[in-house]
Amino acid sequence: MAELPGPQAGFGRPAPLPQTGWERLRELWRRDEQQQFPEETVNIAKSAFTAGVVGWLYGGLPAFVSARKAFIESSHGEIFQNRADAVQSAHRAGLRSFIRYGWRWSWRVAAFATVFNVVSTGLSAYRDKTTISNFAAAGAFTGALFRVHLGLQGLAGGVVFGTAFGVPAGGLLMAMYGLAGETLQEKRSRERRELYEQRLAEWQSRLSMTEILGQTESNAQGRPEMEGATELKSY
Repeated sequence: MAELPGPQAGFGRPAPLPQTGWERLRELWRRDEQQQFPEETVNIAKSAFTAGVVGWLYGGLPAFVSARKAFIESSHGEIFQNRADAVQSAHRAGLRSFIRYGWRWSWRVAAFATVFNVVSTGLSAYRDKTTISNFAAAGAFTGALFRVHLGLQGLAGGVVFGTAFGVPAGGLLMAMYGLAGETLQEKRSRERRELYEQRLAEWQSRLSMTEILGQTESNAQGRPEMEGATELKSY
């Protein structure tokens, strides 16, 4: 469940819900009372790892097959100790290409996914709603960022490619949210509101109890004074 920002004093009034987009953005990078980051932030890290693995496989597996095949074709004249030595040599050549080209694809895909998710999640938090336009804008920004070094033409191509990627990706996520019944932003807002109402009720209950105890203590202190005054009158 989402936690409200800021330390809570024992009898202090709960901190109000974030009202501005910047406050909601800051919440994305703030730990809760259990020292855990929000679900959206955790999902960004998970997606970066997943994208890195997918990119490594995408770039590494074809390179492994191609390098192994090229080694076999170019080593017909070489002499090996036995068949196992030849197979191991071919596998080592493929493994080197798997690591080399897998890493090249892995960090690029992971970086692209991370930037895309950070921007789309930030826009959803700032606007306090999740829409296709958030993903389209995130895709356009990410594509432009990765192609800006190619000049104006590359920048324009990056915007087109990023938008073309962001719209279907956003549509898929929105469909998944529709099946779940609410988006992550809606879920977080609901949990934040429920937690605030719970803490507010607890604070009001403690406050009422404190007032009752204070009144009881005042009455208890006033009773001996009244009894003493009555005794003086009797004398």
